Amino acid sequence: MIRKIGFAWAAALVLAGASAADAQTWNIDTAHSAAQFAVRHNMVSTVRGDLGAVTGTVIYDGKNLAAAVIEATIDVTGIDTRNEKRDAHLKTADFFDVANHPTMTFTSTKVIPVADGRFQIVGNLTIRGVTKEVTLDAEPLRPVVQGRGGSQLTGTTASTKINRKDFGVSWNRVLDLGGVVVGDDVSITIDVELVLPAAK
Repeated sequence: MIRKIGFAWAAALVLAGASAADAQTWNIDTAHSAAQFAVRHNMVSTVRGDLGAVTGTVIYDGKNLAAAVIEATIDVTGIDTRNEKRDAHLKTADFFDVANHPTMTFTSTKVIPVADGRFQIVGNLTIRGVTKEVTLDAEPLRPVVQGRGGSQLTGTTASTKINRKDFGVSWNRVLDLGGVVVGDDVSITIDVELVLPAAK
């Protein structure tokens, strides 16, 4: 029995090593990726905007999603809600404080495959220097297609909802008739196109 258990454990280690060796680094294509947010305004409407350029990597062997490792950075100095005055306010210490915290980052800790090819990405999101665990719900990875120069392309869309106050983004103003200007819950959607460079 001990021999059998030892053999099984050794085999598992060999397979794990093979999977790690097969893993490849896919790059987030900044030009074709976006991070967007939506938050309630004046209790009656929703303001939507772009958080900024997305960069990062996904280490993935093409088969085992649970072993994938994702790292992403969003340049919030580029936040854009199509209103210059509002964008300028969002960059101040009332909100993202981009002078001291120009980026927000996400690093996965585990990936959980669920039904129909969908998966959840659990990881650490850092905004304004505050790190909290969040879970993103992701659509199935798109079928791989051929890109330019022999590269390969895939992609997905992932979304989550956070309470902005958990990250120190707490500015608000009370309305005359009750309620507040900015809602606490913020929906975040990230569309990514991933590029695997051609082998050299």
